[in-house]
Amino acid sequence: MFADDLASSALGIELIEAAEGHAVATMRITETMVNGHGIAHGGYVFLLADTTFACACNSYGPVTVASGAEISFVTAGRLGDHLIATATERTRYGRNGIYDVTVHRETPEGPEVVAEFRGRSRTIEKARR
Repeated sequence: MFADDLASSALGIELIEAAEGHAVATMRITETMVNGHGIAHGGYVFLLADTTFACACNSYGPVTVASGAEISFVTAGRLGDHLIATATERTRYGRNGIYDVTVHRETPEGPEVVAEFRGRSRTIEKARR
């Protein structure tokens, strides 16, 4: 699925790790991703989290889409930040799932959380052949 995601690849998102119910992806904040306040536009941070969520919830094979999501911005992303998003499955029930994604950047003091995202998934088709 990720290999066919032109939106994510156009923004330089890289999938680092994917396993059942889990994914890690990264993205660097570029000049075109910074808003008028000089900070990362929240839409780009959301897109990184959403892409990572999509990789985690599609890791089982069947086509799975978002049925909803929300994000809390903890601190601002900055130009040049290398953001790391980690998605973790919380539960799957029937055709539904709940996944949490933490977006952070590395600092000399250690990881600094930029945003917390919660996505709800819905499986819509059987696995692709």
